Amino acid sequence: MFKQLQDKKKTLAVVGLGYVGLPVALAFARKFRVLGFDINENRVALMQAGQDPSQELSPEAFEGTDIRFTANPEDLKQAHFFIVAVPTDVDAHKVPDLTPLKKSSASVGRALKRGDYVVYESTVYPGCTEEDCLPILEAESGLHGVKDFKIGYSPERISPGDKTRSVTDILKIVAGCDEEALENIARVYEQIIKPGVYKASTIKVAEAAKVIENTQRDLNISLVNELAIIFDRMDIDTKEVLAAAGTKWNFLPYSPGLVGGHCIGVDPYYLLHKSKQMGYDPEVILSGRRVNDGMPAFVAKRLVQMLTQKGKNLSKSKVLVLGITFKENVADIRNSKVVEVVRELMDYSIHVHVHDPHASPNEVAHEYKLTLQDEISSGYDAVIVAVAHREFEGFDHAYYTKIMKDNPILLDIKGIYDKKLMNGTLTYWRL
Repeated sequence: MFKQLQDKKKTLAVVGLGYVGLPVALAFARKFRVLGFDINENRVALMQAGQDPSQELSPEAFEGTDIRFTANPEDLKQAHFFIVAVPTDVDAHKVPDLTPLKKSSASVGRALKRGDYVVYESTVYPGCTEEDCLPILEAESGLHGVKDFKIGYSPERISPGDKTRSVTDILKIVAGCDEEALENIARVYEQIIKPGVYKASTIKVAEAAKVIENTQRDLNISLVNELAIIFDRMDIDTKEVLAAAGTKWNFLPYSPGLVGGHCIGVDPYYLLHKSKQMGYDPEVILSGRRVNDGMPAFVAKRLVQMLTQKGKNLSKSKVLVLGITFKENVADIRNSKVVEVVRELMDYSIHVHVHDPHASPNEVAHEYKLTLQDEISSGYDAVIVAVAHREFEGFDHAYYTKIMKDNPILLDIKGIYDKKLMNGTLTYWRL
């Protein structure tokens, strides 16, 4: 398989061209002949014109690549090595939603031929590839896994907004259904991953490794979030506490904040789901999730308390929220916890403006039914700096007092400002 891909006698297909799939497809397209497939025709049209719909990659990233983009599932029959990189989310009840994964497995299954490979990159719970996806591949193709075609798993490792570590700069875990599959999958990925690959012993081990990476981060952030809640009641600055504790060599540098996005705020629920299926109710993981899921309400209620203390009429108050993406300097609005802060404030009848220079107004309106302000106005009773976009870093005390009324309040969720420079006529608070 590897030799035929290398000689471009066979085609590699990437299914799902979002934040993960597109960078992976373009990286492989510098080595192999690639077919990029996505069900969203509008996104495909942009990529055909050399544009990244997610605004992560420059037009130069498309240059010098052997790739064809398509939204026609029939075109998948031209490929022999499939990489599935579709999103895996949770539903309103925090239960894993495998719909995109199952639908893409069905599309790939209908295109499968003897000797083909299917590698999943989507984050899932241990066992999902073999227990949920493989039966679909077999049913749609009429072939038998391992015997007629090979499957594998290589969890995505990409950090949106990180310009120093692209997908090719991060060591990659690979796993296969047998030794032959493992070796071939490893050879394919080694062509684009500069640090090389780590060969996991089984697919389940690779799946588990991925899901605990973000579970561990979730728990660490939940600890400092809980500390921030405690220290706020004690009138102690959490950032100063963390700076002092960080002088010890083995103290881990985590900061409090809103935990959203498509990984940290989602992946632990996949492990929780599988664990409960196995008859065990995790306590630590679930506790961490409760703390982090409760942070938007904590921030909103804290502001409401401050507005009330200032004698403000909530129904006549106007608040500006700066940033709605899940992370600084990216356009990704998936699972944004800032949205929950906004809705909490609206529940108090507060008039809320939201401004974000990175987010798409159309996507925000479609996904959350919220309107972004093109320009920042004035007359605000409070401002919440919810996302640490570079555009906000230069805003100073004078700027905020200019756009706010008397007794102004500034909430700095990420702690991007110097507290000493913000104190004065402003009431400054940070998480």
